[in-house]
Amino acid sequence: KRQLFLGSLITLGIVYGDIGTSPLYVMKALLADLGSPQNLTRGYLIGCLSLVFWTLMLMTTIKYVLIALKADNHGEGGIFALYALVRHQKKWLIIPALIGGAALLADGTLTPAVTVTSAIEGLKGVAFGQNVPIASQNSVIIVTFVILLVLFLIQRFGTSLIGKGFGPVMFIWFSFLAIVGLINLASDPGMLVALSPHYGLKLLFSPENKVGIFILGSVFLATTGAEALYSDMGHVGKRNIYLTWPFVCTALILNYFGQGAYLSTHLAQIKAQTNFENPFYAVLSSDWYLFGVVLATLAAIIASQALITGSFTLVQEAVGLKLLPRMKVEHPSLSRGQIYISAVNWLLCLTTTIVLFYFKTSEHMEAAYGLAITLTMLMTTLLLFEYLRSKEKRISAVLVLSCFSVIELIFLAASLSKFMHGGYVTVFITLLILSLMFVWFFGNRLRERYADRSEMVNLKDYKSMLQALAKDESEPLFTDNLIVLAKVKRDLSVKRELLYSILDKKPKRAKVYWFVTVNTTDEPYTNYYTVDMLGTRNIVNLQLYLGYKMNPSVNLYL
Repeated sequence: KRQLFLGSLITLGIVYGDIGTSPLYVMKALLADLGSPQNLTRGYLIGCLSLVFWTLMLMTTIKYVLIALKADNHGEGGIFALYALVRHQKKWLIIPALIGGAALLADGTLTPAVTVTSAIEGLKGVAFGQNVPIASQNSVIIVTFVILLVLFLIQRFGTSLIGKGFGPVMFIWFSFLAIVGLINLASDPGMLVALSPHYGLKLLFSPENKVGIFILGSVFLATTGAEALYSDMGHVGKRNIYLTWPFVCTALILNYFGQGAYLSTHLAQIKAQTNFENPFYAVLSSDWYLFGVVLATLAAIIASQALITGSFTLVQEAVGLKLLPRMKVEHPSLSRGQIYISAVNWLLCLTTTIVLFYFKTSEHMEAAYGLAITLTMLMTTLLLFEYLRSKEKRISAVLVLSCFSVIELIFLAASLSKFMHGGYVTVFITLLILSLMFVWFFGNRLRERYADRSEMVNLKDYKSMLQALAKDESEPLFTDNLIVLAKVKRDLSVKRELLYSILDKKPKRAKVYWFVTVNTTDEPYTNYYTVDMLGTRNIVNLQLYLGYKMNPSVNLYL
């Protein structure tokens, strides 16, 4: 019971930061689609709530919780873990893996900016005694920048200490969302009719909806953190996700419906305004307001932290699968899951800062947000289809592809409608990361193909020459153990240049010659080796077999 409780608490802190902060901006984005408060109607609110509810049900609950979590690679999840399961079936599957991975990393640069800005905007214009600390949007940007900078600065020291508080804070956050939602829903329980999909479909073609089907671009923001449920499965275990999602989902739905009920009961006051205020903060009473803003800020910081550490893990997996160049990986704590990649951290910091200062308001950021994750979800669907086909679940595979690809293509089209309003930033960041991954992966493949065509020699043919050099005392001793990182194939073929570098011109005499090959496996935590001494006492063919999530510290394994 204690393990279940602690596991569930940790899961709340790690997995649900992104999707858990969506109530801060989803309804606000849907109101913005109306253009003017005078256009707001009860029918529009019911339709929006219906679309949000069924998006959460279809995209998060059915696709990720009920289907994707079963496609685990020895307990690991995420688009690269899924790709590792199916990559030997068809060569073209690398394309959706590259696109999905690049889009997920691009999403990691946007989430911290949009969530923290949305939270801090709740303090704009709020008086503390005689003072108003955050009086303008410029003040919001400065405070957000400071919070994000501190967050990126502390990454190198590890987050195990502050991470212990994530779970309890997120439990309080979701409880707060549920209670506030329930209190406001009590004022207009009739909003529960939105549980019927009829009202959502009706709104898509209703004149009350000023943007038509493109409203789905804003609706999709409600499920942007769904990919994390699958990606973080290796950190918390699928059982803990199964246990906690009903609680999280209920809290989110209650809050959305509570916001809708509040707006419905205050239609006259809202229509008298010139601009919409954020409905998340509008539903809070004066007694709860400050507590709500502080809690929202903490939840936003936790969501940002989850995206940053998630990006480290994603890059490490990409490096293991040879989709990105090797980078220095540090371990701030003894935990295997605690990693820090300095280059990734500061690139994220730079990009997030540029996004913050370029867009300036969360409303403008929301236009760029969501597009990247829609791409990732679509690519995950393609890989899921191949995975289910490989398991001979053809009917399930066809259903997954036909249902979810159609839904996600509609969401993608709706998100692309915001291209000129900020979506181009997401596309630019995604293309930048994608081009790097594409060049690195296919460049490596071309290099291997070239190496196959170039002159290869057999290590056995040079065995006697290496032994003779080791005994030749007329040559100065270069080192006791000469370790060469090489690609020694199963037939013991190796590049001619490698042996020439040892034997030609200035021979490198050593007592023992090590030829070390690092092989990456499709499983996450493979860790074993084989040794072939070639019938000698001083020539070692060492083959290391490491999982794609393992840090290739060759010196440690030696």
